[in-house]
Amino acid sequence: MWGTIAKHLLKAKVHCRTTPLKVQKSSQFPSRSLLQFIRWQHSARVLAEEQPAPSVAMIRNVESLRKERFVCVHWEDGGQSVYPFVWLRDNCQCPQCFLGSAKARKLPIEDLDVNTGVKDVTLTNSKKVSITWPDEHQSVFDAQWLKSRCFSKRARSEMKDELFAPEHQYWGSDLQIPTMSYEDVLNCDQTAYQWLCSLRKVGIVLLEGAPVKQGELLSLGKRIGYMRLTFYGYTWQVQDKADANNVAYTAGKLSLHTDYPALQYPPGVQFLHCLRQAESGGESEVVDGFHVCRKLREQNPEAFDILTSTQIDFTDTGVDYCDFALQSKQRIIELDPNGDLLRINFNNATRDSVLDIPAEQVQPFYSSLKDFVDVMNRPENTFSFKMKPGHVVTFDNWRILHGRRSYQSEASVSRHLEGSYLDWDVVLSRMRHLKKKLETDS
Repeated sequence: MWGTIAKHLLKAKVHCRTTPLKVQKSSQFPSRSLLQFIRWQHSARVLAEEQPAPSVAMIRNVESLRKERFVCVHWEDGGQSVYPFVWLRDNCQCPQCFLGSAKARKLPIEDLDVNTGVKDVTLTNSKKVSITWPDEHQSVFDAQWLKSRCFSKRARSEMKDELFAPEHQYWGSDLQIPTMSYEDVLNCDQTAYQWLCSLRKVGIVLLEGAPVKQGELLSLGKRIGYMRLTFYGYTWQVQDKADANNVAYTAGKLSLHTDYPALQYPPGVQFLHCLRQAESGGESEVVDGFHVCRKLREQNPEAFDILTSTQIDFTDTGVDYCDFALQSKQRIIELDPNGDLLRINFNNATRDSVLDIPAEQVQPFYSSLKDFVDVMNRPENTFSFKMKPGHVVTFDNWRILHGRRSYQSEASVSRHLEGSYLDWDVVLSRMRHLKKKLETDS
């Protein structure tokens, strides 16, 4: 997946000024590792440049396997794929069954014969498979379209990578934050695509050189699509406030957390724009939550099992954009149906005193949560940095736990960050659109 991304970035004929992707490293990170990283980048570029152009799928012959109810496609490269009759009929690409302008199915499921057979299957010029159905309806399928939708485990995995870019690069205190130009992200499709790919893979990217003015995040949000409106507004101001309605709006230390688990569907991506920084204190701290979960699973599988199976309550009540009284039930570590890590839901400030579990499960839950937080706070797992005015840190709120060291509060505002949220649906949509545009331009 990432080799393909690199190839398209290198081939893309996009006329814009770009700055090299930089990395911001921890003072604890050894220079040897940095050298290895640079060598890896160089090797990746060379390999990407040597990649041949993707071959056009060609078909040797096709046959109908009536007993199994499959159409079997034999490819010129020696492989073969099988396609169920019902799936082929459901996905007929003719104008009667499919609206090409919207790329949407017109055939109602009510009209689909799920037990359909086929009357005839033919091959045209090694590139088209034509099917005549028992009712004389005809469907024509392109070879490349079929091959990309092969039902083999490998093909399905490749399609998943193509659509969702699920690959992660895990890190601890050795994090090198990918660092890019804010202006280039706004003005260059190639840089914007590189930004979103890094955000998806590493979980955090720092943008430099943003105008130091409130409201600038709206421009970055529009670059992707649209921002997530929450009870704190489209954007919100992180600064020391009297009668704060959120612990972030104080000068005290913020322990590591993800934002908004009190929502049933927490925001996927967060932006924080530094407008003013405290002279003393206020350093940001981040942890790769997925990396920590993997460590917990290895070192304390019982705690991992408890945190992935126990639903606890989160709450958030107050007045901001409007008045609100939120309540949700979340697992601290959320897995997807395949058992892979999906999301971390942890904010100690909004973890409710309501605990909807049997009394005998309370002690094991607390012990498991404490072990998780202890692993999280180990020096080898935590990376700290200090934002400067004009910095925008962008990160995966489902994966990255973030916090802040305390700072000295003054009569005037001594530290001011502006924040905003987006959903991963919106971010991935822009990522796919940019990828397609760069491929077309190249």
